[in-house]
Amino acid sequence: MSVLGIETTAHTASIGVVDDSARVLALASDVYRPAAGGIHPREAANHHAEAFPMLLDRLYTEGKLVPEEIEGVAFSQGPGLGPCLRTGATVARVLSLAWNRPLLPVNHCIAHIEIARVLSRMDDPILLYASGGNTQVVAYSHGRYRVLGETLDIGVGNFLDKLAITLGGTFPGGPLIEKWGESGKELFELPYSVHGMDLSFSGLLTAAIAAHRAGVSREDLSYSVEVTAFSMLCEVLERGLAHLGKREVVLGGGVAANKMLRSMVEKMAAPRGVKVFAPPPQLCVDNGAMIAWTGLLSLRHNLQAEVEESPVLPRQRTDHVDVPWRHGGKTSEPGALD
Repeated sequence: MSVLGIETTAHTASIGVVDDSARVLALASDVYRPAAGGIHPREAANHHAEAFPMLLDRLYTEGKLVPEEIEGVAFSQGPGLGPCLRTGATVARVLSLAWNRPLLPVNHCIAHIEIARVLSRMDDPILLYASGGNTQVVAYSHGRYRVLGETLDIGVGNFLDKLAITLGGTFPGGPLIEKWGESGKELFELPYSVHGMDLSFSGLLTAAIAAHRAGVSREDLSYSVEVTAFSMLCEVLERGLAHLGKREVVLGGGVAANKMLRSMVEKMAAPRGVKVFAPPPQLCVDNGAMIAWTGLLSLRHNLQAEVEESPVLPRQRTDHVDVPWRHGGKTSEPGALD
């Protein structure tokens, strides 16, 4: 069994094909890069519409896409940018109808969880999900993934993007902050905003911009920002581990590719006997393979949708989606974490 996945929640147009052993049989992506500023949703959607014919043709030409072997077509239903989601959903619907294959809506956040979980071979880890639009600490309970804590304003990835652009860089900004931070030598005090299990990055962004205008080099500022922001993530993650008594952590989302974040999580986890896994960078960032794999899990449980009943859901939450492939079947009943 193999499933094709379409990813278009934000800046990335991606197609992936995964089999029932979680082998990535094909993966092709193209990233929208604005000339200036951050993501412009309509421009990104136009980029995706132009990219998909080329991506499909590439996979056909390379022999990595054989429609007869595809048993389902999955797509990112949400959360994400509306115009981008609609572009991907349209492509998926067309392929589903053309090939007469089931259409499989997938939650983007859960896809990050599931690709990390299957690659790690961990059964029931806590997830630190750190991406552009989302920052959450997540664990499974009673038929759904439950959000233990999350950002109260912007995602950590969006925070890094906005800061990098202010410092003279371009989108995406996270890799630039990481590169500049490697040359940083001095740690400056910045706002540390943790509220119980939740976090806030808007005040940190304002303070970082002010520090740069006051003369702090972008190298020292990038280093200080990474240490501060990632310490916040580690604190919330550590509290979640202690509360649930978990001994496994997986990282997901584009920011999970950051070497400093991986190192800090590992240093936090090691004295507590906690195992940590992060997917390879190409599977941390948004990609069609994670959508395909989660679509395959959905197909096993008959979670397909008719074309006319497959809306995109830009504000769909992680904890609003049933995951019947986890421990005992489908339920919509809320419950305390085990």
